[in-house]
Amino acid sequence: MTFEPGTPPASAIGQSADDHVLATWLAETAGRRLLEVRGEGLEGKELKDAGDAAAHELLMTLVAEHRPADAVLSEEGKDDKARLSADRVWIIDPLDGTREFSEPPRDDWAVHVALWQGGTLVAGAVAQPALGETFNTGDAPVVPPRTSEKPRIAVSRSRPPAFVQALAEHMDAELVPMGSAGVKMMSVVRDVADAYVHAGGQYEWDSAAPVAVARAAGLFTSRVNGDELVYNQDDVYLPDLIVCRPELSEQILAFIAEHGTD
Repeated sequence: MTFEPGTPPASAIGQSADDHVLATWLAETAGRRLLEVRGEGLEGKELKDAGDAAAHELLMTLVAEHRPADAVLSEEGKDDKARLSADRVWIIDPLDGTREFSEPPRDDWAVHVALWQGGTLVAGAVAQPALGETFNTGDAPVVPPRTSEKPRIAVSRSRPPAFVQALAEHMDAELVPMGSAGVKMMSVVRDVADAYVHAGGQYEWDSAAPVAVARAAGLFTSRVNGDELVYNQDDVYLPDLIVCRPELSEQILAFIAEHGTD
């Protein structure tokens, strides 16, 4: 189903609106804009900056139009602390994986749109425009049975942290390098990986939408010490997390409790 910017599906408008549908439409609409930007002949930093700006501006305009009473926390915007007393806050990463976005034809970049309400994430969507897929909480993904003999851990394309390498050795797991944080979390949903374990520093917008989708899909999510992931905090730094198949959670948590993440 295709929607033009500014005209979300009827189920996403009004008092009885479906926030799952709106989150999906917002992520997909921003994703289409990013594909347009990617085709404008820019390269390197110019392409990264243009993508960040175009997606952020479009999402801010659309949220203001269709949810004018809601607050927004976006990676590319100023943090308005009024969100701390707001009932509803959209947590957005307009372009997750700018490096990968700037390297066509790579598809491991994403758009994150999540809604926080009443102390928890209530809706979310992760669009992977170059892959042609959007994962969302309204039509929660069904995680397929694991197709690999060994567990697979998603890691960054650059050198993975030493503790993740040690964890992989402990679990007899394979490391699967890929781009953005959202793509890594969705790789567990897609049976491309079985776990994503991160402790190198992130912010709320890096994980809010992917965590919302992962939870809806029945995956395990937590901080690396087992604490719940909490959003819409005064300090938006949320440096570590685990997203994995539930059957792997105890083993991962036990290893980190014993060995740490240094």
